[in-house]
Amino acid sequence: MINLNGVQSVDKFIENALYDKKYGYYSKKNPFGKKGDFVTAPLISPLFSEMILIWVVSYWIHLGKPKKFSFVELGPGNGAFCETFCKTLEKFPQFKKSVKIYLLEKSERLIKIQKNLLKDKNVTWIKNFNQIKNGPALFFGNEFFDSIPIKQFHVKKSNIYEKFIHFKSGKFKEFLFKKTSKKTFKKLKDFGLIRNAGVIEYPQKGFKILEPVIKKINMLGGGILLIDYGYTKAQGNDTLQSIKSHKKNIFYKNIGEADITYLVNFQLLNKFLLNKKLFLNNLVSQNFFLRKLGIIERAEILSKKLSFKEKSDIYYRLERLLSEKKMGGLFKVLFAANNKTRFNLGFK
Repeated sequence: MINLNGVQSVDKFIENALYDKKYGYYSKKNPFGKKGDFVTAPLISPLFSEMILIWVVSYWIHLGKPKKFSFVELGPGNGAFCETFCKTLEKFPQFKKSVKIYLLEKSERLIKIQKNLLKDKNVTWIKNFNQIKNGPALFFGNEFFDSIPIKQFHVKKSNIYEKFIHFKSGKFKEFLFKKTSKKTFKKLKDFGLIRNAGVIEYPQKGFKILEPVIKKINMLGGGILLIDYGYTKAQGNDTLQSIKSHKKNIFYKNIGEADITYLVNFQLLNKFLLNKKLFLNNLVSQNFFLRKLGIIERAEILSKKLSFKEKSDIYYRLERLLSEKKMGGLFKVLFAANNKTRFNLGFK
């Protein structure tokens, strides 16, 4: 039922497949958990969310305990992170008095799921950032950036061609390639993306979404913490991937029934944020970040009074979060802030 006739750019196709208001993937179903298509870190273990809260509270203290502090979760999924965040917040009464929690969510279906789960009066759902009046403001996204549609380009004999998808009568027919404009070519060149051969992936929409975030950071103070799976050196590969029922899916099949993501180019993301005059910490792995925050020690404290089976479950989940071959190594952590702030917890 999604518009599947004619020719669409890759990012336009992904936008329709994921976010069509009636038939898009995020409008039709709850994709999270065992019964869904994939599992995120907050669902694997509440320890993940606890560690992020500890980092946020530490950042607030580092800023001098401002009386008003905005925490904005970008793409809160099924609300699991925010639920643990709010519960753990009870242990930090002074911070709780200062913080106001905002959730930015595009999917009306997911908003309903979140509202059924989250009953904290301190949580507000927003459609844009105009409602955020008080700073400093900290923006947080876990597996947020990889869900934003990207453009794809192919390099052939020093020419750059944008990739399009041709559908006929609702079915995939072929890929088409159209030579890019001089303006687009310059944009890609300025970011150092032009190479002799291979695929260029460019998050044009992602950068557009980040623009008002950066504006708020510069206006109110604060920063943005992003955790996502990706790479630091581009190899010219096509990283688009699709998941349905925890299994790989061809991204132009099962449209509206499967998730579509890509690997985040953190080198490119860093360049974009630096160009916007933000200060960046070292990019680290999720394993490094969570260990530095004390997730192992926290697990040991929790497991002291538990049965062997319960202990095993905690450490099995912890292994999924920290393993270099799994989320621990594949996921990277980025923190960018206005230049008045230097905060290295978890990054050194």
